[in-house]
Amino acid sequence: MTKEPIIDLRSDTVTKPTPGMLEAMFSAEVGDDVFGEDPTVRRLEERSARIFGKEAALFCPSGTMANQIALRLHTELQDEVICDKLAHIYYYEGGGPAANSGVSLRMVEGDRGRLTPELVRQNINDPDNYHLPRTRLVWLENTSNKGGGSYYDVNGMRAVTDLARSYGLSTHLNGARIFHALTESGDQPQAVGACFDSVTFCLSKGLGAPIGSMIVGSRELMNKAKRIRKVFGGNMRQAGFLAAAGLYALDHHVDRLKEDHQRARRIAEALHAVPYVESLLPVDTNLLVFRLVPTLPLEVFLRKLEEAGIRAVKFGEQTVRMVTHLDIQDWMIERVVKVLGSIRS
Repeated sequence: MTKEPIIDLRSDTVTKPTPGMLEAMFSAEVGDDVFGEDPTVRRLEERSARIFGKEAALFCPSGTMANQIALRLHTELQDEVICDKLAHIYYYEGGGPAANSGVSLRMVEGDRGRLTPELVRQNINDPDNYHLPRTRLVWLENTSNKGGGSYYDVNGMRAVTDLARSYGLSTHLNGARIFHALTESGDQPQAVGACFDSVTFCLSKGLGAPIGSMIVGSRELMNKAKRIRKVFGGNMRQAGFLAAAGLYALDHHVDRLKEDHQRARRIAEALHAVPYVESLLPVDTNLLVFRLVPTLPLEVFLRKLEEAGIRAVKFGEQTVRMVTHLDIQDWMIERVVKVLGSIRS
């Protein structure tokens, strides 16, 4: 008897390369990228820069490295970065801002991870007050992971970055899941790029590549970023095999993101219908974040899912995250809905 596959909703990073992506990887033309001789990496960097209307881009092994490079790019020792209190750079990057760049984070309480111009303005330090760190960088995240996949449209981002620039501050977008946001807002990526000095985006989340993130910006910034990547240990040799996966993802896996959003909303319908879910954040993209009632312990709920062949992840006290992605099909969603309906608190 064939065992049914595990339905893994822990993250959109658990995907496996599709047959077409594997073929692209195996047939990639490669060279030594440290010498600037990998043609596939160059194509990926040129394509990424062009998508966001920037001059240049840099291929990095991970989103965390790309974010940490961006922090170092725009700051000096003892500077301060304004970000939302739910920001990935605070929660999930191991204290990197302090360890790698010597900066502090001014964490602002926005709306599910989203800042407004007024919130930013209120948190800019007086540059003449030497008791305070110098505010140097405004950092946005789109979509917001801890915010349950909430997103800005381009007008919301532009309002914040215009305010930041009026104070002489640099701006960066952690766009790990930016294509999810664009799928919903209908905005063009070049309009997003115009709002920021630099943008990072992930190839290995919703886009389904096995590894890699990009940082885009001016040629001057990317030349500096290349030096920082070297110090962080991020130089790679025949990286074209990985870059080919990223190119394939950009060609084939962006337009289909709306399917992930539809499937997430189908699960949301089931969660709204069960008595053991105390609250569910609005499901804007492919992330579902919900809180269980006290009578159903989180560990018990996750174990019941696991026993039914479904994986989700703890996301705080009594809080669960599920993420739809490339490897999730409609029949899997219906199985999840059925299992959710069978659980009792």
